[in-house]
Amino acid sequence: MEHHVKKSLDEWKEEICELLNEIDKEYEHIKQELQVYSYKFSITKQVVQSTVNEDIIRNIRELYHKPFEQKFNELKTEIKDLEEKKKVFQMFVDKIDKVNGSEETKSVATTI
Repeated sequence: MEHHVKKSLDEWKEEICELLNEIDKEYEHIKQELQVYSYKFSITKQVVQSTVNEDIIRNIRELYHKPFEQKFNELKTEIKDLEEKKKVFQMFVDKIDKVNGSEETKSVATTI
């Protein structure tokens, strides 16, 4: 492989790795937030199930349960999207490594 091609691929890989790092940071942040809302949602669900008074149940659902459920579901969707992004950008890195690796193997084989 010509030097300028390899250099360009390496620079592109570095750019993609930076994107992957940003995705990983965002993923960890969303994952923590999802964990918090998972607890909030679960707790409010348990409280509603243990409450008899319909007025209180209705208030709890409006104030906490529904908003927590909505946020929880939004965060789950965001996590899935980030996982897909990670997978796609990792494919770029793997393909670049494969091309660079196969070219290096060819050049080593021709010098032997």
